Amino acid sequence: MSTAAATGAAEPVLEVFPPGTRRDGDGVLVIGGCRVDELAAAHGTPVLIVDEPHLRATARRYRAALAAAWPDAQVSYASKAFAATAMYRLMAEEGVWVDVAGLGELEVALAAGVDPATILVHGNAKGDDLIARALEAGVAYVVIDNLNDVDRLERHATREQPVLIRLNPDVAPATHEAMSTGGHESKFGLPAALARQAIARVRDAERLTLAGVHVHIGSQINDLTPFAESVRALRALVDELGIADVAVYDLGGGLGVPHLRGERVPTVEEYVAALADAAREHLPPGARILIEPGRSLVASAGVSLYRVVTVKRAAATFVAVDGGMGDNLEVSLYGQPFEAVLAAPVAPGARPPERCDVVGQHCESGDRLVAAAELPAPVIGDLLAVPVTGAYTYPMSNNYNGALRPPVLFVGDGEHRAVIRRETLADLVRRDVR
Repeated sequence: MSTAAATGAAEPVLEVFPPGTRRDGDGVLVIGGCRVDELAAAHGTPVLIVDEPHLRATARRYRAALAAAWPDAQVSYASKAFAATAMYRLMAEEGVWVDVAGLGELEVALAAGVDPATILVHGNAKGDDLIARALEAGVAYVVIDNLNDVDRLERHATREQPVLIRLNPDVAPATHEAMSTGGHESKFGLPAALARQAIARVRDAERLTLAGVHVHIGSQINDLTPFAESVRALRALVDELGIADVAVYDLGGGLGVPHLRGERVPTVEEYVAALADAAREHLPPGARILIEPGRSLVASAGVSLYRVVTVKRAAATFVAVDGGMGDNLEVSLYGQPFEAVLAAPVAPGARPPERCDVVGQHCESGDRLVAAAELPAPVIGDLLAVPVTGAYTYPMSNNYNGALRPPVLFVGDGEHRAVIRRETLADLVRRDVR
């Protein structure tokens, strides 16, 4: 039993796990009513555990907050955060639209039964295959990011297709440079000069309709000020370009989530209120507003479960687990910090606390999941849980060093179901041509 469980004291780190996460009477972590040791026994490790009721609750929070803040508005899930049929089905069931950023995401969404009329298509390099498939399916909007998009839309459109123009607002929020998309040097969005050309061509096109504009400034943004600034900048660009008659204003997403205990970020309600306040100040009262949460919709529902493979006490204590950058690239790509906790029981006082670097199994020094984690002195076979991994981990998972991509379990109310199976060794060679 953990010391916290033994004394009845709250365990601070559990605040970044899905709500309701607790330790059982013998100290085992319980997520969605399921003991993680039983999940590991049934499905192996590493495994991504997703709290389904928490996912649904967050989607409902977004919808309720936006409906209360603006009369004509729609939440659209930025599915690059976690694209899978089970996730698409869940969002559709909760009345959330989805946006996709590639042909693969579009096909998975359609395979999941998502209504094409609730799909937005993004991307800075949309090929003819993606454009043609989107038009064939009848998606709600194609978001134009360059003049080549217009070429392809004109070439493939056989009926009227509404489009949005993605504008570059020159707003650079405080986030990792790899997650900043609104600065003037970003590869995303059109500056005024190019936007003017795109707008003219869309309006001259026989089958394209300029429905509105789009802006997105980045991800993991924990300050609301840049979001409000992006709305102001968007309206200024709309006026400059002479398109104040457009009806749709897609304000993007990007709200951050807390990954560490004690970390404070704006709530869903605070974020939506900030956007709505800016919209009331700068946008037409009859505008249709879309927002595109991704990370903030799904990240906190996910927990990665690993097993300790080796413990090396050298210059530091290196605790190596059976996963790493093959199932979580966020640390090496963005320097994103995470927490780690021992998920299975340890008798109070049986092991002294030890500062450890939790590292992965891959042949890279950058394969480090958690730096300086305070853990009861780890031993081989321990289960470690890393929370807030519901976004950008599974979709970026890979086969580096022949790693097998992990399964995904949806849990809730004491039940669990596998929604993605573990890759097999046979899968690794299935596409090889012999």
